[in-house]
Amino acid sequence: MAEAKTQPTDIDPQEFLAAVEPSRKREEAQALDALFRRVTGEQPKMWGPSIIGYGSYRTTYASGREVEWMRTGFSPRKAKHSLYLMGGYCDPETGAKHADALERLGKHARGKSCLYVNKLADIDLAVLEDMIRADWAEINRRYPA
Repeated sequence: MAEAKTQPTDIDPQEFLAAVEPSRKREEAQALDALFRRVTGEQPKMWGPSIIGYGSYRTTYASGREVEWMRTGFSPRKAKHSLYLMGGYCDPETGAKHADALERLGKHARGKSCLYVNKLADIDLAVLEDMIRADWAEINRRYPA
């Protein structure tokens, strides 16, 4: 079976974060790292060259393809931070709870399994923390370690 294109790497997440530009994006990425660590209790690991992930799990797609993926994480992209909230993607009930939280979150955009935030000042970090916590609980329920 083919593996996912994005794989865990040996890149040091702290070195990666220290090199994020511009400085505002770097400071926000460090704040996100602290938030994800606090919620998950996990140490970060780099996935590919630019995604910081917390925990991992194995899943099998309907096609039979088995992949390893991070339980949650983010990437400080140039335009926007990409937040990977896998629990809401995997579970319709958690996804529905996110719909309520998104009403209170602030300025954001959504993708299939990502939440995009331009800058942290645009959102309510307490709402984001609640969303990450709900996702973390669901992904751990669905895919026990």
